[in-house]
Amino acid sequence: MNRADAFRHPQTVSHLMTQIEHTITQPWTLMEICGGQTHAFLKSGLDQLLPSEITLIHGPGCPVCVTPIAIIDQAIELAARDDVVLCSFGDMLRVPGSEETLMQQKTLGAEVKILYSPLDAITLAQKLPEKQIVFFSVGFETTAPTSALLVQRAAKLHLNNLSLLVSHVRVPPALEMILSAPDNQVQGVMAAGHVCTVMGTDEYLPLANKYRTPIVVTGFEAVDLLLGVYRTITQLEQGRFEVDNAYSRYVKAAGNPTAKALLNKVFDSVNMEWRGFGSVPSGGLQLSSDYQRFDASQRFSLQKKSVIPLKPCRSAEILTGKIKPEECGLFANGCSPSNPAGAPMVSTEGVCHAYYQYSSRKQVAS
Repeated sequence: MNRADAFRHPQTVSHLMTQIEHTITQPWTLMEICGGQTHAFLKSGLDQLLPSEITLIHGPGCPVCVTPIAIIDQAIELAARDDVVLCSFGDMLRVPGSEETLMQQKTLGAEVKILYSPLDAITLAQKLPEKQIVFFSVGFETTAPTSALLVQRAAKLHLNNLSLLVSHVRVPPALEMILSAPDNQVQGVMAAGHVCTVMGTDEYLPLANKYRTPIVVTGFEAVDLLLGVYRTITQLEQGRFEVDNAYSRYVKAAGNPTAKALLNKVFDSVNMEWRGFGSVPSGGLQLSSDYQRFDASQRFSLQKKSVIPLKPCRSAEILTGKIKPEECGLFANGCSPSNPAGAPMVSTEGVCHAYYQYSSRKQVAS
């Protein structure tokens, strides 16, 4: 048995399910933050096996899904330039902007390249000195350190033809927006283990206390998910509202000090527009003054245009946990992974994609 198999072991899963059933005495509504957790719940069928008293709300933990349309339009604008090679992770190419996608721009002849690591942009910039290499830098705190390392190396190498279009977002400020909303239904939170591997758990302490909501850091295997549910339910049943680390094999309270120091040096926290949320106070990162020369939006004098959200796609309500995907009239009825109307259907971490791929409700809706 390898290490991963130990966290999928049927007997352990069965034991945790029994513990949950014996603990719960009333209905509770829990939110898992990360799209990876959502996919794991649905792929394994655990969401169907949990006691009926537990309602899962799927959070906004998909960076592709919350990247605002205006920034995608900026990426498309850059890709259309003859002097630019636009580099991106592959899942960003099919996310709809206001009128088109990066993939459509690529089919028209734009130089759009998929990178598996941001650091590959350095090799490309050295290879093509006559071109401006722009990396579309998207993601939560999990991927931001690699982007920060890219900027530091570009500065050290004096690469004047490399820049970043930054849309990095921070999880705790968005979670606070959810918990502080007048219509909030979330009673317990399962925080994303990979984000906390970088950032630690300290940022969640004031949120748990202020909103009297237990926050349990949770992993992505079946045992991880059920352990997260069990510990969250246990706190709720006992009237406790604490931050609990159920992913201690990777997450430490202080996170990764080296990665955090790198982020603090290269980026500043700023108010950030989130797709589906609007402006989130301190919800994103921008390059600090020492590295603003690598900011593509400044280098190319890009303007953020006001964009009306796509209709009748209800992705904003889905991303904020107000409705489930099948409650959107487009779900599996004109919107699918091969023909997405909104970002949550595009990304492999998107909740609509998860429901379409794994849920039996797909057949009902179609």
